[in-house]
Amino acid sequence: MEKMKIVVCDPIHPKGFEYLRSQGDFEVVDASKVDKEKLLEIVADADGVITRSPTPVDKKFLDSAKKLKAVVRAGVGVDNVDIDYASKKGVIVMNVPTANTLAAVELTMAHLLAGARAFTNAVWNLKKEREWNREKWLGIELAGKSLGIIGFGNIGSRVGVRAKAFGMRVIAYDPYIDSSKVTDLGCEYTTNFDDILQCDFITIHTPKTPETIDMITKKEIEKMKDGVVLINCARGGLYNEKDVYEGLKSGKIRWLGIDVFEKEPTTDHPFFELENTSVTPHIGANTIESQERIALQAGEAIVEALRGSSFPNALNLPVDTTHTPKSIINYLELTQKMGYLLSQIISTPIKKVKVFASGEVEKYLDSLLTFGLVGTLKNISDRVNYVNAKFLAEEKGIELEATPVKNETYKNFVSLKILTTDGEYSISGTILEGHPRIVELKGFDLEFEPKGRMILFKNTDVPGVIGEVGMILGKYNINIADFRLGRNQKRQAMAVILVDDPVPPEVIGELKKLKASLGVHYIQI
Repeated sequence: MEKMKIVVCDPIHPKGFEYLRSQGDFEVVDASKVDKEKLLEIVADADGVITRSPTPVDKKFLDSAKKLKAVVRAGVGVDNVDIDYASKKGVIVMNVPTANTLAAVELTMAHLLAGARAFTNAVWNLKKEREWNREKWLGIELAGKSLGIIGFGNIGSRVGVRAKAFGMRVIAYDPYIDSSKVTDLGCEYTTNFDDILQCDFITIHTPKTPETIDMITKKEIEKMKDGVVLINCARGGLYNEKDVYEGLKSGKIRWLGIDVFEKEPTTDHPFFELENTSVTPHIGANTIESQERIALQAGEAIVEALRGSSFPNALNLPVDTTHTPKSIINYLELTQKMGYLLSQIISTPIKKVKVFASGEVEKYLDSLLTFGLVGTLKNISDRVNYVNAKFLAEEKGIELEATPVKNETYKNFVSLKILTTDGEYSISGTILEGHPRIVELKGFDLEFEPKGRMILFKNTDVPGVIGEVGMILGKYNINIADFRLGRNQKRQAMAVILVDDPVPPEVIGELKKLKASLGVHYIQI
């Protein structure tokens, strides 16, 4: 039997090569030092590839690799992989999201300690400038101080445990987990973000999503204690760099420890000019142990995928179009978009996710639930994919249900209901003339395509509201592409306003202040 070919496109730990070669049923090619143009020839007959960030797995690469079945990114980020095009080619894309957890946790603690004692500056002052300045490097102790953790997942929770060992009071903000996951570790849980802003130290451990970009700006910094220490070893852009820089210059922020930047790589940044910073070049995963784990897990993933036994951390497990009608695929994609739309409205922990279907799509209830979960959890976890969605839901204590229903209005119909700690959110959809349509949202009968930028505006059903909304959008030069309105029996209305332009927070703020306003959300799909 001919061996399948695995090409390793970028350097990985030797343990990864040892594992791959020990399997016996694969031809393993080390192309980590090959020119990227030459690499295209080598991958032409590859069944699987392992890459890191230096290799662009783009259209050119994917078209060259004509036999390719699977790609494993040896690490977390997949910015170098064209996932959409890979999906069209039927190529599974996987990553290794947890192998560097401990390394990232420990780097966070290093920056935390640097923020307390400024030892990076003290080292430089003594070794390079040959000055003995004991008085200059007066620090503070972690014991007795409060640490605010934004995002209490795999990394954030472990940071909390270690901070507790230093005698810190730990307060966690994560609206997408049950409070018991925090309190069981002896930490405090809050749903009020201002509680985090009053901490002595603040660290963030969230994925980079529309919700978390610029989570800390000038407005939040003004609410913080004088002398606060900020840490970011998660993703660049979660803190507004310009506003943090001004806070550092003024002394409002005592110290910034940062490993990630909005634009990378960078060797010229305003933060580098300041004494009160510890900066590292995105080395969160750079330990011997984590690199070994990454290489081994990447090797195991590509082997399992090519053997067909499983697809660990698949980001795009493709539907087999030879067995699934295109009409059904449309409903799967619609259900995922419905879940993603609701995820941008929900701000409290999810307790249950229910999918209902009517018509031919009833036969695919299990797949509909999986796709709905991927959309629902996408905004709160950068680990979710078609393979692990149900396991992640179980991990978060989310109940699942998939049930057929009768619907007399549409030939095929899908409804998604999400139960949270503050109530139930519903959304329903169908395919009309080949296009996905939402036909119900939170109890309001509407019809719109889940695509692009939109404002959801709920209000008391009184005269003049549409005019007020239009004036506010006009004031900010935001063009309305479409306006859909639904009403209920409680004299309430829901408007879905599709817009051509990005909507700044100030617009949402003004809409919320309208007398008739009952709720405003900005959605991007």
